[in-house]
Amino acid sequence: MHRIASLPAVLLLSACAALPSGAAPAADGAEVTLGMGQSTLLADNSLLTYVQLVDDSRCAPGVQCVWEGSAEIALRWQPRDASAREIRLHTNTRTGPVDARVGDRTVTLAGLERGIAPKATLRIVRTR
Repeated sequence: MHRIASLPAVLLLSACAALPSGAAPAADGAEVTLGMGQSTLLADNSLLTYVQLVDDSRCAPGVQCVWEGSAEIALRWQPRDASAREIRLHTNTRTGPVDARVGDRTVTLAGLERGIAPKATLRIVRTR
């Protein structure tokens, strides 16, 4: 009885050990927050990595600006059986896309902290 109860725990730990450093599974419909260099494993076993902040021209907090500005991040999507693809997402639809299709899922930039290495919040939704 004791061995059977520990089998799911061993399988779960071995699955987590196979993920890259900092990667956590992301369920469909969920939001996940990643720091630069961190990854998340999508439900189809593809890997999504937050590579870098490309540009950030957003208005600073407490400052009155004529234009709200925009920020752009680069992500790398690695399907299980195909070549990796770079994705660029923006915080403002006037400067570029805020979402991208990755396989049968859509990834949306739901939020981006301020700073030199801001964390990005991504919404993962399965599309049909």
